[in-house]
Amino acid sequence: MRRMSGKQESVVDVQGTVEDGFEPVRDAFMANFARRGERGAAVAVYRHGHKVVDLWGGTKDGDTDPDAADTAPWEAGTAQVIRSATKGIAALVPLLLHQRGQLDLDAPVGTYWPEFKAAGKERVLVRHLLSHRAGLPVLDTPLTPEQAIDGVSGPAALAAQAPAWEPGTEHGYHAQTYSWLIGELVLRVTGRTLGSWIAEEISGPLGLDLWIGLPEAEQSRVGRLASVGAPAPPAATGLRVRPKQSVAAAYADPDSLTSRAFAAITPAPDENAPAYRAAELPASAGIATARSLARCYAALIGSVDDHPRLFAPATLTLARTEESAGLDRTLLVHTRFGLGLMLHGPASPLLAPGSFGHPGRGGALACADPETGLAFGYVTNGMQRNVTADPRAQALLRAVSHVAGGAIRTSSVVLDPCS
Repeated sequence: MRRMSGKQESVVDVQGTVEDGFEPVRDAFMANFARRGERGAAVAVYRHGHKVVDLWGGTKDGDTDPDAADTAPWEAGTAQVIRSATKGIAALVPLLLHQRGQLDLDAPVGTYWPEFKAAGKERVLVRHLLSHRAGLPVLDTPLTPEQAIDGVSGPAALAAQAPAWEPGTEHGYHAQTYSWLIGELVLRVTGRTLGSWIAEEISGPLGLDLWIGLPEAEQSRVGRLASVGAPAPPAATGLRVRPKQSVAAAYADPDSLTSRAFAAITPAPDENAPAYRAAELPASAGIATARSLARCYAALIGSVDDHPRLFAPATLTLARTEESAGLDRTLLVHTRFGLGLMLHGPASPLLAPGSFGHPGRGGALACADPETGLAFGYVTNGMQRNVTADPRAQALLRAVSHVAGGAIRTSSVVLDPCS
């Protein structure tokens, strides 16, 4: 590996290592600081179980002045809240439970969670929860931030909630409710919280700095999130940085399914608060380093060091088999989902047509491509106005794809709900 410390069109010092041949990823990462509004970030890539890129740079906290003398730099072990990229990690638990024979994907959810059968949900299947087909993206009465993290109010609200459409017939992104749907299902099946299951079965064995429910001892490692502006073309790497009129109208309408889905927790929680970071919210509050995201996804598709692959071949096939595709009733763009994992498509380009993973609103992304053996992780503290694709992450993906001999062609819409 070649150790990097360099500057390009920017005063930001980029640290880390890249293997020979992967220098274009370093160049794209540095260009993110120079031209795409990056504050602090890290990117990592594995290929065939071997780490080939591990880079970081900028400031630890997105809301501090990068030129101030006392600004803390992003360090090798800095972690960040990854927002909805958490969903991809959370989805691994039911998939692995199915692999172990502990969970039937075609069983009604009420088989494991009897209270869930209320309000016409008797026929909602486990696979419907994972593929955003349950019809439960909204709550008639939103939860407060305190209720959202108490472990009781969310599952109770969803058990009583009537579906917004006939379950299984359509799909719409369950932006916040995914937390309590998947978390409660795992608790009922295993007797463990989803965060503890991941800590014991995935993060611990693989040596990952990846948590859903951050331990108090790790709080100081996590940088602060802050909103930053999106880059203008051509720095937007081929993505639209303003939404279609119908999307903008949906976000502006507080009664729309779109607005209500993202407002299932009202008012919006403080994502930098220690209590939020410690909460087990599998839809939005995961915390990780880029190298741990990449290592986790690498372990899904192959062995990593001395650790056998997590997914058996049949489970890997399940993970990237399309369950939902077409116009998303929540996001109002065309999305593709497998069982809890987002699939490569126009709204969320990944590494290649057969790849799977999950973006996080505002920037973070993790994904893998079994055909090339590539696994990718990116985290940032600068939250740009997007939901399904971020110009900085896309620039890095294009560089990785170029090195691997492929090409990512996108016609993506980056949603900008605040415009």
